[in-house]
Amino acid sequence: MKILAIEKEMPGVADGDYKPWLEAEAKKAWELQQEGLIRELYFTDDHCAVLILEARDKAHAREIVNQLPLVQQKLIDFELLALTAYPGFARLFKA
Repeated sequence: MKILAIEKEMPGVADGDYKPWLEAEAKKAWELQQEGLIRELYFTDDHCAVLILEARDKAHAREIVNQLPLVQQKLIDFELLALTAYPGFARLFKA
């Protein structure tokens, strides 16, 4: 199942609070990508992370993002949205 994970910054976190954790964050994201759990990783124009995860369900997706150091340090969190394929094309092929 594909899960869209959208970063939510936590209130009261200063820009400098991230710095000690950024290398560990990149390393863990790389490991999760190599395991096939992070399929795609992007940043928005306001520098929030957007991940496409491959997970069994939303609970599994939560386990995946909880491995990230910035999440563990409570500097960021993620909103998780399950994605399903668009079924509307079937309307084009009605008998």
